[in-house]
Amino acid sequence: MTDDRAAERPTPAWLDRLFSDRAGSRTVRINQLLLAAAVLVVTLFVVGAVAGDDQDEFFVGVALVWLLTAAAFAVPWHRLPAIFAMLIPLLDIVAITLMRLSDPTAGYTLLWFFPLLWLCTSFAATGYLLGLGFTLACYFGSSLIQPRQGTVFSLVLLPVALIVVGTATYLASRRARAQERLLDTQAAMLRTSLERARRHEQLVTDALDGVDFGIVRIESDGTISMANEAHTEFNSARERATIYADAAATTPLGRDDWPIARARRGEAFDDHRVWLRWPDGSEKAVSVSARRVVEGGRDTGAVLVTRDVTAETAALRERDALVASVSHELRTPLTSILGFVELAADVPGLPQQASEYLEIADRNAEQLLALVGDVLAASSTAQAGAQLPLTPADVDAAAVVRAAVESLRPAAAERDVAIDATGILPARVHADPVRLQQVCHNLLSNAVKYNRPGGHVSVVTRMDGEATEIIVADTGVGLSEEDLAGVFQRYYRGAAVGRSDVSGNGLGLAISRDIVRRHGGDITVTSTLGLGATFTVTLPTSRPTGRGREHA
Repeated sequence: MTDDRAAERPTPAWLDRLFSDRAGSRTVRINQLLLAAAVLVVTLFVVGAVAGDDQDEFFVGVALVWLLTAAAFAVPWHRLPAIFAMLIPLLDIVAITLMRLSDPTAGYTLLWFFPLLWLCTSFAATGYLLGLGFTLACYFGSSLIQPRQGTVFSLVLLPVALIVVGTATYLASRRARAQERLLDTQAAMLRTSLERARRHEQLVTDALDGVDFGIVRIESDGTISMANEAHTEFNSARERATIYADAAATTPLGRDDWPIARARRGEAFDDHRVWLRWPDGSEKAVSVSARRVVEGGRDTGAVLVTRDVTAETAALRERDALVASVSHELRTPLTSILGFVELAADVPGLPQQASEYLEIADRNAEQLLALVGDVLAASSTAQAGAQLPLTPADVDAAAVVRAAVESLRPAAAERDVAIDATGILPARVHADPVRLQQVCHNLLSNAVKYNRPGGHVSVVTRMDGEATEIIVADTGVGLSEEDLAGVFQRYYRGAAVGRSDVSGNGLGLAISRDIVRRHGGDITVTSTLGLGATFTVTLPTSRPTGRGREHA
């Protein structure tokens, strides 16, 4: 509504803008040139056909049209107010009126459509009302001045035609101006949105370039659409280095196994660690994570994050070295203490109370020695050495699991937890039976400790193609999302361990996963907080023929 009223003003803003540049001058010149061309054709016809008649008014009108045409090309209309440009078509109407006075029946009145259309198109309501009124006034005025007229029908038809054509032209131009305003508004909004998007893009780019880890956006076709400065620098350095799958730099990675190649194939992974070594001997540990980007249920690519963890890895090595050193130092006096406690317990005539004290000391020393053993097994230096020797063989997983179940039945009975072993079926597995029993004991022990009175634990062994699965499910307290993310980390103890009747050092699951992975398998867990947890151990049924799976 506001825009329509603006179009009705005598000098609308859009009209001032039209004649504020050279486009306004072009409009005046083109419209005037069209009328001049039509007048030229009529003039040539009059000169050739009726040269003998009195045509003074006609040639005066023609002369005025040509003078106005010269003025249209000579005057810089874009520098003048719009009202001055309106004078040209109004004077054209006067010139055509003079031509009509020379011969009202010759049809010169049709030339009025040129200036009338010009006024209705270019000058909005002002041009429409002024042009139509002025044209009709000239028509009826010339009809009164010149008694020789056409038929009564032509006297009525021409004014009606002028009114219809002028009104239709005005309405069409008004609609066109409204569409133009709408397009201008949309264009302005688009420019604003584009500028805002550019600013946001620049902010995101600055933020990504400001971090010290690499970020890459990989499209669904494998092309890289975005990479920050940190990744560019890392990629430049990587071209001169050899990438290894382990810290000992013994297994170079082929290009198909590079993290970015895996992400392009559609894989997702977290904290995949590789080691880069340069010809000068310098090396760097890198953690790479890939997350899939899903839009509308469709995989549209991935985001790859690369982080330098050299200092972190070195710190972990130093920590594990210290832990291993301290643990080694503790084992010797503990072994000595246990030996002397056993000797003291065998002394004849030992009082009953002293015997009980020695039994308590022996039991706690054994627990302390087991804890030291777990700490040694969990340290990376111990894993790299001889602390976790493996002697894999083809064994029946069912027998190993049953032995672990039987060893934990007393503890389960104390907590009123039932163990269901009916799902234990014969299943071949290529593993160290001692280490496999250690894994099963850890999983079953946790399933019993974190269960509820009256709960139960189910154990299943089965073969699935070239893999054997050992599944331990319980009806205990379950794991939260946070616990699921850290349950296999060393020394991690979830919120459920806050129960007063549960103790642990947070090493059992970490050690179990290390053992399983060294066999070429893995452990996974699914859980719902408050409903229990299910741990699945996957191991090869037979000795692997190729290189085992690499793990960070």
